[in-house]
Amino acid sequence: ARVALIPAFWYLHTLIISTLSDTLHVCDPMAEPVAPVAPAGPSPHEVMGHGGHGGMSMDDMVRDMRRRFLVAAVLSVPILLWSPIGREVLGFGVPAPFGLRDDVFSLLLSLPVVFYSAWIFFDGAVRALRAKTLDMMVLVAVGVGTGWLYSLGVTLTGGGEVFYEAATVLTAFVLLGHWFEMRARGGANKAVRSLLELAPSTALVVRDGEPVEVSTADVQVGDLLLVRPGAKVPTDAVVEVGDSEVDESMVTGESLPVAKAPGAEVIGGSINTTGTLRVRATRVGADTALAQIVAMVQEAQNSKAPGQRLADRAAFWLVLVALIGGSATFLLWLAAGETVQTAMLFAITVVVITCPDALGLATPTAIMVGTGLGAQRGVLFKNATALETSARIDTVVMDKTGTLTTGQPAVTDVIAVGLAETEMLTLAAAVERESEHPLARAIADLAAGRGLDRLPTTGFHNVPGQGATAQVDGRSVIVGNRRLLTGANIELGALAGPYDDLAVAGRTAVLVAVDGRAAGVIALADASRATAAAAIAALHESGVAVVMLTGDNEGTARRIADQLGIDTVIAEVLPGDKADKIAELQRAGKRVAMVGDGGNDAPALATADLGIAIGTGTDVAIETADVVLMRSDPLDVPVALRIGRGTLRKMRQNLGWAVGYNAIALPIAAGVFAPAFGLVLRPEIAALSMSGSSLIVAVNALLLKRLRLPAA
Repeated sequence: ARVALIPAFWYLHTLIISTLSDTLHVCDPMAEPVAPVAPAGPSPHEVMGHGGHGGMSMDDMVRDMRRRFLVAAVLSVPILLWSPIGREVLGFGVPAPFGLRDDVFSLLLSLPVVFYSAWIFFDGAVRALRAKTLDMMVLVAVGVGTGWLYSLGVTLTGGGEVFYEAATVLTAFVLLGHWFEMRARGGANKAVRSLLELAPSTALVVRDGEPVEVSTADVQVGDLLLVRPGAKVPTDAVVEVGDSEVDESMVTGESLPVAKAPGAEVIGGSINTTGTLRVRATRVGADTALAQIVAMVQEAQNSKAPGQRLADRAAFWLVLVALIGGSATFLLWLAAGETVQTAMLFAITVVVITCPDALGLATPTAIMVGTGLGAQRGVLFKNATALETSARIDTVVMDKTGTLTTGQPAVTDVIAVGLAETEMLTLAAAVERESEHPLARAIADLAAGRGLDRLPTTGFHNVPGQGATAQVDGRSVIVGNRRLLTGANIELGALAGPYDDLAVAGRTAVLVAVDGRAAGVIALADASRATAAAAIAALHESGVAVVMLTGDNEGTARRIADQLGIDTVIAEVLPGDKADKIAELQRAGKRVAMVGDGGNDAPALATADLGIAIGTGTDVAIETADVVLMRSDPLDVPVALRIGRGTLRKMRQNLGWAVGYNAIALPIAAGVFAPAFGLVLRPEIAALSMSGSSLIVAVNALLLKRLRLPAA
């Protein structure tokens, strides 16, 4: 009677855990992949999958599993009623039909359960054995098959105590667990698919000057698209005509709409909020940012951390221990003079309690929660190894430009001599509007922001590496560095002191001369990102050293470092030497993370123990990195490291619990302490404790969601 209660507890944990994570599936996880994302490499569950589902879509698999469950559930009811537990515990007194013995009637009813409903477990066990591995399917097949074959032998030899109800009820509960589990898997696929469906189904392609509605799937790279206010951007593109604000929150996490002007990039699936835009498609289909984000998250969740590979090997040996231990327990109790039924009870208890679900769940659940937590903050871990590596980082090297700073120079000081500041800035801006240099654009933007007049310019001449000259409203204007003015025989005079002071302070000083006389100096600097200082403070709080790496001069680098609280500065580094600096730190025993955004950062990102790319960076930097910060926020660097540390901590806690549980429970289940202390673990209690162990592991992983992270 006690054996019949085992299945209910054995798969109680499956029903619970399947609602917590979609990584526990034993059926083919890549059925019905979410286009256009390429499926990740085969997981161990694919190798151990059910052969009966080959070629089925996810919906078909769910229906097939439901049919198998219903057959097992319906037939298990009469088998249970005409079993010893039905007769003795439930008081069921109706005789078996057709004058059959109870065990013969149960045998006939069990045939569809074993050879249809449970067949996928036997097939999965065979596949696992062919793959030279052992998994939970082997234990299920052994549990169901052994109980049924033993009962068959008893029936054919004249009758006795049988276990048909245990085999069929166990099958029904296992199938129920996998049915819910696959439904959860299908729900997860739908959740991922909903991300991809953020992109509209149709797009307006401009052809011969007129918008034509086509399917988004038919949009080609280079097509000109019309995006009206309130409409979604069909695919990744660059703005050619129009100004607007675009809501990109579903991709980057940025809550405020982002201003877009000609030349700006827009992300497929984002929402155009104000003006009408004409955009040129740059990436379509699986190449879009949204599709790549989904693919990256899927890959990370399906990948294995080094700790998971260790757990898999341990689970293999634990299954082997369960099988050998169960057999040995059965034989030893027989040798001790106990009945076959008693020996069978102890053997089943050993197999049940040694099921390696808790060990198998220890790291995947933590990885699933960790990657999901990161994705919520726009921190994308490319694989589980990156997640685990981030926990061990003790030194973070940050590129200055574009990482700690905005990468866009802004005017900090305006000093005029001999002319009013407004007049000097108006003349300088007239020249700079003709230039494409970032410093020139910053000066022109300042003048525009102040509402200064736009004066006509003639005779513009760019002097590479020095500046530019032009005639503005009939006046000769020179804007550039000291070398340009010296070449024109213009003395700095009263501007010499301010010019030198600005240079020492790490600012870039642009001189202005009007009609052969020095008229002013405009200082510019690369502004620090708003959250850079908070990011450095959060890293220091976590015990992580911060190093700033830059090609700028020592003065400029030190100014930024002092503002942000960075102690170590490595300045005047050539792009090709950044990787060497990373290697030097590693040789000193540091575990180094490199944070960068440019193509010249790619070698350093690859050399570092952990490469972290700013989301606004170049494709090569993002491709090389292990972690991508979609919000381009330096504060997400400590977020990534804290998520890594929290995930690794949960992995270790779960592994410790799983190993400790099995080490203690196995000898108790085998009855080792029964002769001396009378300590006997009932099979149903063993199943309940095993379920509780798995539940503890899953809940402990979910507690990672309470991890304290730096405020966004």
